[in-house]
Amino acid sequence: MNLANRITLARIFLVPIVTIFLLVRLDLGQLTIGEYSISYNQVCALLLFIIAASTDGLDGYIARKRKIVTNLGKLLDPLADKLLMAAVLIALVEMGKLGAWVAIIIISREWAVTGLRQVALLEGAVLAASKWGKWKTAVQITMIIVLLLNNFPFNFIDLRIDLVVVWAAVLITVYSGVDYFLKNKNLIPVSK
Repeated sequence: MNLANRITLARIFLVPIVTIFLLVRLDLGQLTIGEYSISYNQVCALLLFIIAASTDGLDGYIARKRKIVTNLGKLLDPLADKLLMAAVLIALVEMGKLGAWVAIIIISREWAVTGLRQVALLEGAVLAASKWGKWKTAVQITMIIVLLLNNFPFNFIDLRIDLVVVWAAVLITVYSGVDYFLKNKNLIPVSK
């Protein structure tokens, strides 16, 4: 197994570890800065999430640069991304930090686009990620980081950046999904 695929697998293996830190009461204590407090569980989950999310571009870069792109990598990379995002979104809902409707919209868009990509593969086409898809990923990652940080440091000045990034994530997720389907509508069979 090549390096790029090992990095992708590492991202998949981090998913349950991040989830455990978010949802299992390990009672590692609290980090307190003035009136701000965050559990060490959440800090560990945040750091592991950032590491996992940052490997998303790294594995693809290594595979292309070293010319070691494989079918396994093409299958595992988007799967790893979706597993990580879905697990953390569901955990955030369980923790009361994110509305279920937001998680449903984001996860539904991801699986709908995955379905369209599968249709494209059956037709012999490969659908590349669009610039809106890349922006969507960046905004979703930012949203998760802000939510895991409990809106730090913006809570000190009573600025609800958490709400702003949640709405930004929802809007760009919906827009990028619609854009993706419109640009590839020729792949959707329409019966007459």
